[in-house]
Amino acid sequence: MIPPPSTHFQPPNGFVGDVIPFERDGTAWLFYLLDERPDATPLERSTGMPWGAATTTDFVTFEDKGVVLPSGGTDASDFDCYTGSVVRDDAGTLHLFYTGHNPRITTGADGGFKDAQVVCHATSTGDLTDWTKHHDWDFPALAGYSPEDWRDPFVFRPAADRPWQMLLATRRREEPYRRSGLVARLESDDLVTWRDAEPLWEPHRFITQECPDVFQLGEWWYLVYSEFSDSFCTRYRIAKSPDGPWVAPADDTVDGRAFYAAKTVALGEDRYFVGWIATKDGRRDEGRWQWAGTMAALQAHQRSDGSLRFDLPDAVKAAYAHETDITEEFEPLNGAVREVGAGAETRYASWLGPELPAEALIVADVHITANTQSLGVLLRTSDDAEEGYALRLEPNRSRLVLDRWPRGSTGTEQWQVLGDVPHAVELERAVELAPGRHRIEVHLDADICVAVVDGTTALSTRLYDRPTGRVGLFAQDGTFTLEKFTIRTR
Repeated sequence: MIPPPSTHFQPPNGFVGDVIPFERDGTAWLFYLLDERPDATPLERSTGMPWGAATTTDFVTFEDKGVVLPSGGTDASDFDCYTGSVVRDDAGTLHLFYTGHNPRITTGADGGFKDAQVVCHATSTGDLTDWTKHHDWDFPALAGYSPEDWRDPFVFRPAADRPWQMLLATRRREEPYRRSGLVARLESDDLVTWRDAEPLWEPHRFITQECPDVFQLGEWWYLVYSEFSDSFCTRYRIAKSPDGPWVAPADDTVDGRAFYAAKTVALGEDRYFVGWIATKDGRRDEGRWQWAGTMAALQAHQRSDGSLRFDLPDAVKAAYAHETDITEEFEPLNGAVREVGAGAETRYASWLGPELPAEALIVADVHITANTQSLGVLLRTSDDAEEGYALRLEPNRSRLVLDRWPRGSTGTEQWQVLGDVPHAVELERAVELAPGRHRIEVHLDADICVAVVDGTTALSTRLYDRPTGRVGLFAQDGTFTLEKFTIRTR
């Protein structure tokens, strides 16, 4: 039997970079930067980066539309077509704004900005796969802004009686580099001629705030952006007005290191954050994170204070309809007692379950006892539960982390294991873990893993080195009660 296509879209000829979502007639059009990862240097390349597109109505199945915005060629301002946005004007014309880049072209009075970026513009009368470029409408960075950081135009209209707004990820040229980033704002009455306006947000904190995105949900407005200064992640701010002031919620991150450059789209009453889960160099757990990867989506839910919680999309969870209850199948290891989760005080105990499918949705309902130091789920573990991955909940630190064993070693001696690396770098998420009931959901899709705790906190990653193995549970210095554990498949 042929397995169903992955619930994470990736084109056959490359990788998904920044996603530019646009909704039309109940369908999400997911434009994206198509990264074919050529071996040539930027100046040696004969082909630049285009936009591809895929469509979906549920983030379970996708239709690949192929390339919809090609590179302009070696002499064009849009040799590389980078991130932007799509809007529809009052007459029904579609406008696609994007970042143009050509390493062969220099700008400025002295020709000193070799990697300058420009805002480019294309239109369509209705076909989202057929765009007419208007290079006479291109414009470079305005005075005072950095020409090499003038990108990711996001166009929207906060109200019918207000001008169109264009947000840009840019920097102040004369500010200290690390804290020079801002979300610039331009205004227009016709979507062609743009004038500078008061910046939407200038936090004096980051190099840039990439891929800005603004939307309204109820009485709250949201500013979404991605940054690579303090950490690689997508963050958000909230306000009661589209002009701010923008306030950070208690947890302002969407996911961890692997989920990046998320922008949003609404389908009906539901809001989705769509980004990419990065690949790793050499497809190894120890490899460096790479730019671009596989498309991924999280569904956002609004709390009463305006903050958001993030979960797997409802339709994705519903797609895994074949449920196998394995609550009673766990066998004790490491001196554990038969009752799963009991008797682990002041030591380590684990329980081993069956072999995991390559693709599945795992759901574990546990009741955590007070003062328990850590517990969690073992993924693709060996028959002795010693080697594999561990999603570890740490109630005393209020966090979720991804760990693995072996972590690695700096040499051949016994003491040279990486014991000073407590978990995978940048793969930790803050989450409240008070004593009581909690749900852990893990979506496995080949080498992709997305874990969600209590429908609030997501942690996405790659699992390369161990494609197979068993499922397990563990506790350290404490106890928990396993209420139910299921493996769901499509």
